[in-house]
Amino acid sequence: MLFLDRPGVERVLSPQAAIEALRQGFAGAVEAPLRHHHPLPASPASPAGGTLLLMPAWPAAPGDSAPLMGVKVVGVFPDNPTRAESVVPGPAETVSGIYYLADARSGAPRAVLDGGALTRIRTAAASALAADYLAPRAPETLLVVGTGALAPWLIRCHRAVRPYARVRLYGRDPAKAQALCDQLAGEVGDLAPAGDLQAAVGAADVISVATTATRPVVLGDWLRPGQHLDLVGAFRPDMRETDDQAMRRARVFIDTDGALKESGEMIEPLASGALSREAIQGNLFGLCRGAVAGRGGDEEITLFKSVGTALEDLAAAAEAYRLATSQE
Repeated sequence: MLFLDRPGVERVLSPQAAIEALRQGFAGAVEAPLRHHHPLPASPASPAGGTLLLMPAWPAAPGDSAPLMGVKVVGVFPDNPTRAESVVPGPAETVSGIYYLADARSGAPRAVLDGGALTRIRTAAASALAADYLAPRAPETLLVVGTGALAPWLIRCHRAVRPYARVRLYGRDPAKAQALCDQLAGEVGDLAPAGDLQAAVGAADVISVATTATRPVVLGDWLRPGQHLDLVGAFRPDMRETDDQAMRRARVFIDTDGALKESGEMIEPLASGALSREAIQGNLFGLCRGAVAGRGGDEEITLFKSVGTALEDLAAAAEAYRLATSQE
C-alpha cells in the first residue's frame, strides 16, 4: 500500500494535473454523498471548536480497469494557527487529516494520503477550474485575500489557467502577507502585499477569497464590470465572505448543490431574496460537461462559490496515486 505524506502529495500532484483531474471528474460519473459534517465542542486550546468532516466517494459505474473509491477524514480547527504548540502538540494548519484510497471492485487498500495537502490542492484546483470558464480571458491582476495555508495553492492554481502579470496578497496581518510574499518570491515575479483591501479589489481582475470570516470582507459595491470573484472560505451557515449586493450584481455559479445547504454565502441571500435559486447559473458539472455557458460578455461580473465535494478529493487522490505509482 502506498503512503504519500504532505511532501509526497505536493511533489506528485501539480496544479495542472489536479485541475485536469477535477475537470474529468466533474465531466464523468461519481457518487459523492453530501459530506458528514459534525461540529466539535470548544476547548481551552480551541475556543472556536472544530469540525469533523467525513467525505466518501466512489465511481457510479466502475468500468475502467482499475476503478478507485475513497474517503477523507478531516479535522477543521480555526484556532490552530494561533494556538501555542505547548498547549496541543501537532500541526498548526487549520485543516488536517487523511485520505484512504481503495480498489472499488474489491475494497483492497491502495493508498493513504495526507488529507490536508490533498484538500489544499484540490480546493485551489476547483477554484482555478471554475476560473478557466468564468474569469476574463486576459486578466492582468490576481488578488488573493487571506494568508492561510490555502493561499499559496490558490496563487499557483489560478496562475495555471491564466497568465497574470501581477499577483497581490491581502491579509489582516501585514507581516503574514509579507512573509508569504517572501516565501513565494521565487515562483511569482510581480508579487506584493496589498495595503488597502477596497483599492486592491478595484484594481484586480480576479479576486480569490479564502478566509474564516463570518461577516463579508469583500463588498458587492466594490466590484466593477468584468471581474471574477472566487469565494472559498465560508463552509458553514454562519460564515460569509461577501454580501447580498455581490449576489445581486453577479452571474452566480457554485461547485455543487452542497453550497446551497452548507454555506452562509448562499443560505443567507437565498433567504433574504437577494438571490433566487433560478438565478444561479450552474455548477461545475454543467460547466465541465458543456451544458452551461461560462463567461459571456467582457463587462459581466461572475461569482463562484465552492464548499468542496468528495468528488474532488477522489479525483485528486486517484491522480496522485496514478502519478506516484507510474514514477516507481
